Amino acid sequence: MKDMKRLLLILAISVLLNGCASFGRGITEAILEKQDNEDTRLCEITGNQFTGLKPQLEAPGRKMKVLMLHGVGNHLPGYSTEFLEKLAKELDLPVTTRAYKNIKLVDPKDPGKNLGNLRIHRYLDQFQSQELLFYELTWSEITAKDKEVLAYDNSGEQSFRRAEVNDLLKKFSNDTGPDPIIYLGEKRDDILVAFAQSFCWMISGDWTSLPDDVHKVCSSKNVTPFYNDSYAFVSHSLGSRITIDGLQRLASIYADGETAAYYTAIANVLKNKEIPIYMMSNQLPMLQLGRATPKIANQEAAYCKPDGEKFAERMLLKTNIIAFSDPNDLLSYALPHDFVSKYLDSRLCINVTNININVAKIYDAFGLGKLANPMDAHIGYDTDDRVIALIAKGIANERTAPIVKERCRWIKTID
Repeated sequence: MKDMKRLLLILAISVLLNGCASFGRGITEAILEKQDNEDTRLCEITGNQFTGLKPQLEAPGRKMKVLMLHGVGNHLPGYSTEFLEKLAKELDLPVTTRAYKNIKLVDPKDPGKNLGNLRIHRYLDQFQSQELLFYELTWSEITAKDKEVLAYDNSGEQSFRRAEVNDLLKKFSNDTGPDPIIYLGEKRDDILVAFAQSFCWMISGDWTSLPDDVHKVCSSKNVTPFYNDSYAFVSHSLGSRITIDGLQRLASIYADGETAAYYTAIANVLKNKEIPIYMMSNQLPMLQLGRATPKIANQEAAYCKPDGEKFAERMLLKTNIIAFSDPNDLLSYALPHDFVSKYLDSRLCINVTNININVAKIYDAFGLGKLANPMDAHIGYDTDDRVIALIAKGIANERTAPIVKERCRWIKTID
């Protein structure tokens, strides 16, 4: 009889607990759904207004050329597909070619060395009067060999000892953590040559003149600069450091009088250009640690003003950096003016607009505080509709997208 009563008590408690659990789960789901629907995520732009890619795309007789550079971790050609398709839709470019083109990049000084892949897509408007050439650089195969040192740690010999979630995190760390370290070593030059070769192909011609499925150097023999075209960069995490270092390297090589024709061609194209760099999860401050400052810094007035004594020696007319940072992204930093003046080459004539934006959703953890997934905060930029709209059409101009007008706040800065 006592056993029967005990059994009935256990069954009753079980029913109650299950009921409470279901009830609690229902409340939790309702609260989370309500928070999802409200979507009060931050979007705050501080700096000068910018136009995005659309005006350059609409300019008669001009092509818009964009180079994208990925960040840490292993990437395969095609990694930018979702971003590119969303961007093309926002720019109203519904026409594309049947196939993209691939160029295996080569070091001009060491033709046997593989420097990654450059994939080119072509998008047009319905009248085929507006044209976007999108260049996707995949440089991660340059660092892949070095990362094999950690391959044993991803094997069953080690991984089965970890909890499942911890094992996933460890494998992610082994894939992404080494890249900034490797970049500071001897592979840095290879990655920067890959950047220079990619930009060389960008200025070398139009869609029909670009080769496909080749392993080929971009050199003085195939460079025919298209001076009238517009250029832009899109980068993520370490890709932003590579972009800045690549431009600074081009400036230094040109200033040192190196005679490589394609460096000269690149420099001539850049000198009178205003080029935007859309940086997602910007890491320039962190990746500056332990590095020497540029030889030419704190000289913006001399190089960037038309009446400056060294204006003729500038690398670009203006470099507009639009830096996207999620406050919950543990690896992203805003770019204060003092950092730009002290740590970035004055010949780039850099102007910064900081965009403080939540790309990861924030949830109220039932009185314990608010939380956001830091992983989503680091990788969610290139699929966020507001980020896409800002890159495509900017802020505070007649083309600004409705989602930006409704969801973002612009704080203009003045001297």
